[in-house]
Amino acid sequence: MRKKQFKAESKKLLDMMINSIYTHKEIFLRELISNASDATDKLYFKSLTDDSIKADKDSLKIRIDLDKENRTIKVSDNGIGMSAEELENNLGTIAKSDSLDFKKENADDDNAKDIEVIGQFGVGFYSAFMVADKIEVVSKAVGADVANKWSSTGVDGYTVEECEKDSNGTVITLYLKEDTENENYSQYLEQYKIQELVKKYSDYIRYPIVMEMSKEVPDPEKEGEYITEFNDEVLNSQIPLWRKNKNEIKPEEYNNFYKQKFYDYTDPTLVIHSKVEGQATFDALMYIPSVAPMDFYSKNYEKGLQLYSNGVMIMDKCSDLLPDYFSFVKGLVDSADLNLNISRETLQQDHQVRIIAKAIDKKIKSELAKMLKNDREKYEGFFKTFGTNL
Repeated sequence: MRKKQFKAESKKLLDMMINSIYTHKEIFLRELISNASDATDKLYFKSLTDDSIKADKDSLKIRIDLDKENRTIKVSDNGIGMSAEELENNLGTIAKSDSLDFKKENADDDNAKDIEVIGQFGVGFYSAFMVADKIEVVSKAVGADVANKWSSTGVDGYTVEECEKDSNGTVITLYLKEDTENENYSQYLEQYKIQELVKKYSDYIRYPIVMEMSKEVPDPEKEGEYITEFNDEVLNSQIPLWRKNKNEIKPEEYNNFYKQKFYDYTDPTLVIHSKVEGQATFDALMYIPSVAPMDFYSKNYEKGLQLYSNGVMIMDKCSDLLPDYFSFVKGLVDSADLNLNISRETLQQDHQVRIIAKAIDKKIKSELAKMLKNDREKYEGFFKTFGTNL
């Protein structure tokens, strides 16, 4: 087994991936889950076009395993898997996106309409080096007889060797760095932290994200004492509310989603749910609160809509999507058309953003005008709260 060097022009590129591109270290989990989702999507697509490949959609899932003693996090999937050559090409070449290639190759296939490949740049995997000093990837391609293990400690290169694996799919094992005075890497070994990150970034990945959870339950044999029980739990919601048809959603579903998502205790005055197709294709779910936020008129208040791309959260507050006079509007936008920067943490300023912002502005105005015409009393209540903005 011989150590190989990355196929980038300079090791500085990988160093940049690890240390400069991403603002928040916690992003690594979002990226690994997105990769696992892409691999699962590819298997499902292949099963539609190749009779020799079987994929039961109900059995497809992503799994996270934590091992505090050995300081490891495992993210595994039962997706399409990779051969030794694909491990070399996809992980040995920085900025080589197998998902983007897949998207281009199948752009004209009708079966691919429901396949929402997330990866674009081929750098997300390397974000794991922000929290791990060693990464192992064990993968078995669907239909293959052997599995292979890719291993690396970062810029000094990687190795690929044959190994054992019973079924197709990929297991990524991160060996976490030791804690320092400024960095707490051990937090990623805590159940609550993983739950929090999945809910924040990957709640609407279409496949179940499963993790073994522990909880204290009463001991049936000893009164007053407790035992630890372990059970697999699904951490993500999977189906975004905004992707459902409006006629399938009850008012209380809209209201509960709003109160949970935006930490309000009152029902909103108005719900605006729209799907736009054309120059830009996106789903938007927006709310006009009934009560102004406590910090609304302070310098600390930040306007903006949550931004999703294919169900994966990119930004918590995208100010470019709302004009100042509608800064009170809460909600989100989900679009596959967004031109994101390489870290997928921020938007590139481009024509698509302006188109979406203009459409949102027009939609909010039309819904307010409709309220004024059809429910004057409700509109006057709204205007009393937010009329100063207008």
